[in-house]
Amino acid sequence: MGVIGLGYVGVPLARRAAECGYPVIGIDKYMDCERLESLRGPGIDTSSDFSALSDCDILLVCVPTPLAEGQLPDTSFIYEATAGVAESLKKGGGARLVVLESTSYPGTTREIILPVFQKQGFDIGRELLLAFAPERVDPGTGSLLYQEIPRVVGGIDAESGRVACAFYRTLVDQVSLVATPEIAEMAKLLENIFRAVNIALVNEMALLCRRMEIDIWEVVEAAATKPFGFMSFKPGPGLGGHCIPVDPFYLAWKAKKYDFYPEFIELAGKVNRGMPFHVVEWVADALNQVGKSISSSRVLVVGVAYKERVGDTRESPALKVIQLLSERGGDIIYHDPFVERIETGGREYTSNALDRDTIDGCDCILIVTAHPGIDFELIAASGVPVVDTRNVLGRGGR
Repeated sequence: MGVIGLGYVGVPLARRAAECGYPVIGIDKYMDCERLESLRGPGIDTSSDFSALSDCDILLVCVPTPLAEGQLPDTSFIYEATAGVAESLKKGGGARLVVLESTSYPGTTREIILPVFQKQGFDIGRELLLAFAPERVDPGTGSLLYQEIPRVVGGIDAESGRVACAFYRTLVDQVSLVATPEIAEMAKLLENIFRAVNIALVNEMALLCRRMEIDIWEVVEAAATKPFGFMSFKPGPGLGGHCIPVDPFYLAWKAKKYDFYPEFIELAGKVNRGMPFHVVEWVADALNQVGKSISSSRVLVVGVAYKERVGDTRESPALKVIQLLSERGGDIIYHDPFVERIETGGREYTSNALDRDTIDGCDCILIVTAHPGIDFELIAASGVPVVDTRNVLGRGGR
């Protein structure tokens, strides 16, 4: 079995497959040799060469799907991985199952992957089985075991769906088979856009509550007491990560090809992308209250990862906040136990220790990511103005 892409999706997938008895070869052509070597283990070998996949009968594509310039989908990694797989496979010797797990717009499996294998002369449905099974990984939480997370599978034809479904049932407890890859692709986007839209809603409510001098955190807690018809979402400094900030743009791009303009989805993206600008104004307000300005102040940003318990800064709102504060003349430093170094706005920053000396040297503290283990009591007791975008210090933290 081959796993192409050894990131946050590919690595746990490879480890789970090895646990289930599959001999796994992991491929990542962009990873350095030392990192590839470190991922080897019982039942798992690694390589940067697609030719290592020649004898695999199951191949799972788990590569990134970022946004290109202009908020357009970048499917180049999917195409490159598919082409590498197609060229490496030997024809004959039974059917091969290829599954895309990378999140993308509806039609990706049929419009990008399928033609590559057809061009190589594979008989789809006989020599090659093709399906889409969107990843479902929640980095940093550890609340569920891999096998406890249900999966969705859609095959390019009935046989592809049947075989893919049977395979995933060896890895996880529950698998739902849908009629087409497009349904599975859209389901994944719906899952993430649902979160993006609801986070945008509560962020907009937070902005209104701030203006009305109402505690949004107590509002959310009160609404969450309703046992039906309400799901609790928390406000924050914006969206980050590999999926939620990106996926709405994948769907919006595809929708416009059908002369459909998803205004609701795009509005949610606008609200969430605007939150870092509001955070910067909150910092300015906090400094103004003690007779200071951003341009004459040192601001300590606590947490730059996009979520708690991870070291991933992709699309993290902290990066935009730091850039904006720096552009306004602020002297910006940060602390994050999971992230040693970042680059944003053309500048590099290194994580500082969170101690009394660091705090005493700051004019304002901005909490962006509430990692466990951070000494928030030290921050609260410091007497330094604090902007708390996560309510980690309790009600009235901002």
